[in-house]
Amino acid sequence: MSSNLAAAERGQVLTVQRVGGERAFRRRLMELGLVPGTRVELVGVAPLGDPIELLLRGSCLSIRRAEAEQVVVVGVEAAREPRPNSTRLEPELETRSAM
Repeated sequence: MSSNLAAAERGQVLTVQRVGGERAFRRRLMELGLVPGTRVELVGVAPLGDPIELLLRGSCLSIRRAEAEQVVVVGVEAAREPRPNSTRLEPELETRSAM
């Protein structure tokens, strides 16, 4: 079942199906990485509900809710756990013991 990106819940992983709107608007969002077939995770929502923060292609992107309404997505799966409020993407570092 498809819906728009603005209707997604925090922690939900989705796949972009189509980007709607005017040509210049579509082009801008697609230049930011929102192209059909891309997996997107809704990381967070601002306290007043706008903007929303997305994780896609290894980077964070914030867009307005009105823009997110133009992006048609399909649900893939629910993420394991919602991410903490921090927006930092730091790789897990392996600790190595001295030999």
